[in-house]
Amino acid sequence: MSEQTATKRRGPYAGTAARRAEIVRAALAGFAEHGYERSSLRDIAARAGVTHAALLRHFATKEDLLLAALAQRDADDEELAHRIMLSKVSAERVLSTVLADEFAHPDHQRNWLAITIAATNPEHPAHDFFMARRLRMRKYFNGGRLALGDDDEELSADDKVTLVLAMIDGLRIQALLDPGQPVLALLERFVRLVSTAED
Repeated sequence: MSEQTATKRRGPYAGTAARRAEIVRAALAGFAEHGYERSSLRDIAARAGVTHAALLRHFATKEDLLLAALAQRDADDEELAHRIMLSKVSAERVLSTVLADEFAHPDHQRNWLAITIAATNPEHPAHDFFMARRLRMRKYFNGGRLALGDDDEELSADDKVTLVLAMIDGLRIQALLDPGQPVLALLERFVRLVSTAED
């Protein structure tokens, strides 16, 4: 295959991938601003600067676009966490730093929380995504004792993930109810309690 032929094949694909990424970014912004239920594919297409028909060539349904947006949000959080860890931020502050932007925008936070709650229904298109969240977080935790316990009872890594996810979801609600509460500082203290040197 000539270099010119290879370039021709890469060109349209690169454009398609870039356009798909633009649509996903527009969906992330739309879902954060308006919520999943109130966002429409036409609105997202307009936000992305494409026609409704062009959007449908990439995503046949709003459910498909929701899953792509959630995956992108996770990827963004992972990348941010990696950058934070490289900057030598203490381990207990990584998670709170990743969440700081979300917690600074109550309307966005409320809309993402609504998606999380809706996904507790096994029929919801994002249900499997949120169930898999435990597996994605599992790699950050090992077993070990709770820092404040004097007994020998151990917490498994799965126990820790359950506790941390429950704490995050609960703090989202508390922050929305009382925005003046320093909830991310509480999250840092909690992470310190459940973490071991190996985490």
